[in-house]
Amino acid sequence: MTTLFEPAYAKLNLTLDVLGKREDGYHDLKSVMQTISLRDDVEIDIGTGKPWKLICDKEGIPCDERNHAWMAAKVYFDTIDKDPDGLEIRITKRIPAEAGLGGGSADAAAVLRALNRHYGYPLSIPALAELGASVGSDVPFCVMGGTAVAEGRGDRLRKLPEMPDCIFVICKPDFSVSTAQLYAKLDETVIAKHPDHNAMESAILAGDLAGVAQNLYNVFDPVVTADHLELNYIKSIFNSYGSLNQQMTGSGSAVFCMVTEFEFAAVICNMLRENYPQVFIAKPVYF
Repeated sequence: MTTLFEPAYAKLNLTLDVLGKREDGYHDLKSVMQTISLRDDVEIDIGTGKPWKLICDKEGIPCDERNHAWMAAKVYFDTIDKDPDGLEIRITKRIPAEAGLGGGSADAAAVLRALNRHYGYPLSIPALAELGASVGSDVPFCVMGGTAVAEGRGDRLRKLPEMPDCIFVICKPDFSVSTAQLYAKLDETVIAKHPDHNAMESAILAGDLAGVAQNLYNVFDPVVTADHLELNYIKSIFNSYGSLNQQMTGSGSAVFCMVTEFEFAAVICNMLRENYPQVFIAKPVYF
């Protein structure tokens, strides 16, 4: 039996736009995305000689073939036409679920990277990302990591240079958002403002942190905030203690801010933690 270890990094959407509904029922998106140091840990035992098993230390996470990590392992072995002779996946969860942070996708991507390394890299990173698209829309980006532009369903990726160094504070409120309902609501809403992806990309290329912060924008943010005004309270705490800018990530409900100093991040955490236990400090990460 062989045991593999792989970190599963969360993602943030620095920009996120919905460009329209496709004939297949999905939506075309465009987003500048960033992996961050907030992470789950994934361990995989190969060759257990027993039926497949998945263990997670958090309640409410499916521990069967519905889990994205399980799906990723299955699609990987189907693709390379190998039998692992038994498999056990263990996930230590730190990334909040239903937050817009890509936790399930990060776990799936970690499984794909770990298995591909174990078998001597039979698939390139682009091929592995393409494989991940069959598991979930955010999996291709989570496979590649770093800073990138994602388009289509998230399956068309273009790598960008590393963004300027900064510190993120992420707060997950108690409520969650139904992604399907949110898309349905957005389909009925006139989007008054769209992110300027070109300006964001230019700021990243120039190493301009203030420009990156200035161009944060997510079209889902005002739609969710209209129904959950407490997001404004969280953002006001961010803004009062050194945030360069703040917004929601993905389809929510987590919101994040950017700061330049750890001291600002620590104060923000202290101000929020009494009411919001799921508050995290993270940095951009590359692999």
